[in-house]
Amino acid sequence: MYAFLLSFGVIFVAELGDKSQLMAMTLATKYKALSVLTGITIATATVHLISVGVGAGLGASLPTDWITLVAALAFIGFAVWTYRGDELTEDDEAAVNRSTRSAIVAATLIFFVAELGDKTMLATITLATREGWFGTWLGSTLGMVAADALAIGVGALLGRRLPERTIRIGAALSFVVIGVLLLIDALHALI
Repeated sequence: MYAFLLSFGVIFVAELGDKSQLMAMTLATKYKALSVLTGITIATATVHLISVGVGAGLGASLPTDWITLVAALAFIGFAVWTYRGDELTEDDEAAVNRSTRSAIVAATLIFFVAELGDKTMLATITLATREGWFGTWLGSTLGMVAADALAIGVGALLGRRLPERTIRIGAALSFVVIGVLLLIDALHALI
Protein backbone atom coordinates (compact mmCIF):
# COMPACT_ATOMS: atom_id res chain seq x y z
CA MET A 1 0.00 0.00 0.00
CA TYR A 2 2.91 2.34 0.79
CA ALA A 3 4.40 1.89 -2.70
CA PHE A 4 1.00 2.65 -4.25
CA LEU A 5 0.42 5.83 -2.22
CA LEU A 6 3.98 7.08 -2.63
CA SER A 7 4.00 6.43 -6.37
CA PHE A 8 0.55 7.94 -6.86
CA GLY A 9 1.55 11.12 -5.03
CA VAL A 10 4.96 11.52 -6.65
CA ILE A 11 3.75 10.92 -10.19
CA PHE A 12 0.61 13.04 -9.73
CA VAL A 13 2.80 15.96 -8.63
CA ALA A 14 5.37 15.25 -11.37
CA GLU A 15 2.67 15.40 -14.01
CA LEU A 16 1.37 18.80 -12.89
CA GLY A 17 2.49 21.38 -15.43
CA ASP A 18 4.06 18.71 -17.66
CA LYS A 19 3.72 18.81 -21.43
CA SER A 20 1.59 15.66 -21.16
CA GLN A 21 -1.12 17.73 -19.52
CA LEU A 22 -0.93 20.22 -22.38
CA MET A 23 -1.23 17.33 -24.84
CA ALA A 24 -4.21 15.95 -22.91
CA MET A 25 -5.95 19.33 -23.07
CA THR A 26 -5.15 19.65 -26.77
CA LEU A 27 -6.44 16.17 -27.56
CA ALA A 28 -9.59 16.85 -25.53
CA THR A 29 -10.36 19.84 -27.74
CA LYS A 30 -10.46 17.51 -30.75
CA TYR A 31 -11.77 14.24 -29.28
CA LYS A 32 -14.11 13.14 -26.51
CA ALA A 33 -12.50 13.37 -23.07
CA LEU A 34 -13.23 9.72 -22.21
CA SER A 35 -11.53 8.50 -25.40
CA VAL A 36 -8.48 10.65 -24.67
CA LEU A 37 -8.35 9.39 -21.09
CA THR A 38 -8.62 5.79 -22.27
CA GLY A 39 -5.68 6.28 -24.63
CA ILE A 40 -3.67 7.98 -21.87
CA THR A 41 -4.40 5.08 -19.52
CA ILE A 42 -3.27 2.44 -22.05
CA ALA A 43 -0.05 4.31 -22.87
CA THR A 44 0.73 5.11 -19.25
CA ALA A 45 0.10 1.57 -18.01
CA THR A 46 2.44 0.23 -20.71
CA VAL A 47 5.26 2.75 -20.20
CA HIS A 48 5.09 2.44 -16.42
CA LEU A 49 5.12 -1.37 -16.60
CA ILE A 50 8.37 -1.11 -18.56
CA SER A 51 9.64 1.42 -16.00
CA VAL A 52 8.96 -0.75 -12.95
CA GLY A 53 10.59 -3.71 -14.70
CA VAL A 54 13.75 -1.68 -15.25
CA GLY A 55 13.59 -0.21 -11.74
CA ALA A 56 13.00 -3.54 -10.02
CA GLY A 57 15.89 -5.08 -11.94
CA LEU A 58 18.22 -2.26 -10.94
CA GLY A 59 17.02 -2.43 -7.35
CA ALA A 60 17.82 -6.13 -7.15
CA SER A 61 21.29 -5.79 -8.65
CA LEU A 62 22.67 -2.60 -7.08
CA PRO A 63 23.45 -1.73 -3.43
CA THR A 64 20.47 0.06 -1.88
CA ASP A 65 22.55 2.83 -0.25
CA TRP A 66 23.86 3.93 -3.61
CA ILE A 67 20.42 3.59 -5.20
CA THR A 68 19.05 5.91 -2.51
CA LEU A 69 21.78 8.46 -3.22
CA VAL A 70 21.13 8.32 -6.98
CA ALA A 71 17.37 8.53 -6.35
CA ALA A 72 17.89 11.63 -4.18
CA LEU A 73 19.92 13.32 -6.89
CA ALA A 74 17.37 12.25 -9.52
CA PHE A 75 14.50 13.82 -7.58
CA ILE A 76 16.44 17.05 -7.16
CA GLY A 77 17.04 16.93 -10.92
CA PHE A 78 13.32 16.34 -11.46
CA ALA A 79 12.69 19.48 -9.38
CA VAL A 80 14.87 21.56 -11.70
CA TRP A 81 13.27 19.94 -14.77
CA THR A 82 9.78 20.61 -13.40
CA TYR A 83 10.56 24.21 -12.47
CA ARG A 84 12.02 24.83 -15.92
CA GLY A 85 8.75 23.52 -17.34
CA ASP A 86 7.66 21.81 -20.50
CA GLU A 87 5.95 23.34 -23.47
CA LEU A 88 3.83 21.79 -26.14
CA THR A 89 5.84 22.26 -29.33
CA GLU A 90 4.43 22.84 -32.78
CA ASP A 91 5.47 19.27 -33.66
CA ASP A 92 3.42 17.94 -30.72
CA GLU A 93 0.39 19.96 -31.84
CA ALA A 94 0.86 18.84 -35.45
CA ALA A 95 0.91 15.20 -34.33
CA VAL A 96 -2.44 15.75 -32.61
CA ASN A 97 -3.93 17.44 -35.67
CA ARG A 98 -2.55 14.93 -38.23
CA SER A 99 -4.05 11.94 -36.52
CA THR A 100 -6.86 10.45 -38.56
CA ARG A 101 -7.27 7.28 -36.51
CA SER A 102 -9.61 6.83 -33.64
CA ALA A 103 -9.15 9.08 -30.64
CA ILE A 104 -8.08 6.19 -28.43
CA VAL A 105 -5.40 5.01 -30.84
CA ALA A 106 -4.19 8.57 -31.41
CA ALA A 107 -3.99 9.35 -27.68
CA THR A 108 -2.30 6.02 -26.94
CA LEU A 109 0.39 6.46 -29.60
CA ILE A 110 1.02 10.12 -28.81
CA PHE A 111 1.29 9.53 -25.07
CA PHE A 112 3.36 6.38 -25.41
CA VAL A 113 6.00 8.16 -27.48
CA ALA A 114 5.86 11.34 -25.38
CA GLU A 115 6.33 9.46 -22.09
CA LEU A 116 9.39 7.45 -23.14
CA GLY A 117 12.27 9.05 -21.25
CA ASP A 118 10.00 11.64 -19.62
CA LYS A 119 10.48 12.59 -15.97
CA THR A 120 7.46 10.52 -14.91
CA MET A 121 9.01 7.42 -16.49
CA LEU A 122 12.33 8.14 -14.80
CA ALA A 123 10.60 8.82 -11.48
CA THR A 124 8.74 5.51 -11.77
CA ILE A 125 12.01 3.68 -12.45
CA THR A 126 13.54 5.39 -9.42
CA LEU A 127 10.61 4.48 -7.18
CA ALA A 128 10.61 0.87 -8.38
CA THR A 129 14.24 0.44 -7.29
CA ARG A 130 13.10 0.82 -3.67
CA GLU A 131 9.42 -0.13 -3.55
CA GLY A 132 7.30 -3.06 -4.70
CA TRP A 133 6.80 -3.22 -8.44
CA PHE A 134 3.04 -3.74 -8.47
CA GLY A 135 2.20 -0.92 -6.04
CA THR A 136 4.62 1.38 -7.85
CA TRP A 137 3.15 0.50 -11.25
CA LEU A 138 -0.46 0.89 -10.15
CA GLY A 139 0.18 4.06 -8.16
CA SER A 140 2.26 5.73 -10.86
CA THR A 141 -0.21 4.82 -13.59
CA LEU A 142 -3.24 6.06 -11.66
CA GLY A 143 -1.35 9.17 -10.47
CA MET A 144 -0.56 10.17 -14.02
CA VAL A 145 -4.04 9.39 -15.32
CA ALA A 146 -5.59 11.39 -12.45
CA ALA A 147 -3.34 14.39 -13.17
CA ASP A 148 -4.15 14.26 -16.88
CA ALA A 149 -7.87 13.84 -16.13
CA LEU A 150 -7.62 16.93 -13.95
CA ALA A 151 -5.94 18.78 -16.82
CA ILE A 152 -8.68 17.75 -19.22
CA GLY A 153 -11.39 18.83 -16.76
CA VAL A 154 -9.76 22.09 -15.77
CA GLY A 155 -8.83 22.80 -19.35
CA ALA A 156 -12.45 22.36 -20.38
CA LEU A 157 -13.60 24.72 -17.64
CA LEU A 158 -10.90 27.37 -17.68
CA GLY A 159 -9.38 27.16 -21.12
CA ARG A 160 -5.80 28.36 -21.14
CA ARG A 161 -5.97 30.42 -17.92
CA LEU A 162 -4.14 27.85 -15.78
CA PRO A 163 -1.54 29.23 -13.38
CA GLU A 164 1.28 27.14 -14.87
CA ARG A 165 4.06 28.92 -12.97
CA THR A 166 2.43 28.26 -9.60
CA ILE A 167 1.84 24.61 -10.47
CA ARG A 168 5.45 24.21 -11.64
CA ILE A 169 6.84 25.80 -8.46
CA GLY A 170 4.70 23.59 -6.22
CA ALA A 171 5.67 20.43 -8.08
CA ALA A 172 9.35 21.42 -8.09
CA LEU A 173 9.28 22.07 -4.34
CA SER A 174 7.71 18.67 -3.76
CA PHE A 175 10.54 17.02 -5.71
CA VAL A 176 13.13 18.98 -3.72
CA VAL A 177 11.59 17.81 -0.43
CA ILE A 178 11.56 14.16 -1.57
CA GLY A 179 15.11 14.50 -2.92
CA VAL A 180 16.44 16.07 0.29
CA LEU A 181 14.78 13.40 2.44
CA LEU A 182 16.29 10.65 0.27
CA LEU A 183 19.67 12.40 0.34
CA ILE A 184 19.62 12.55 4.15
CA ASP A 185 18.68 8.86 4.23
CA ALA A 186 21.46 7.95 1.77
CA LEU A 187 24.14 9.98 3.54
CA HIS A 188 23.12 8.56 6.90
CA ALA A 189 23.45 5.02 5.54
CA LEU A 190 26.76 5.67 3.76
CA ILE A 191 28.47 7.52 6.62
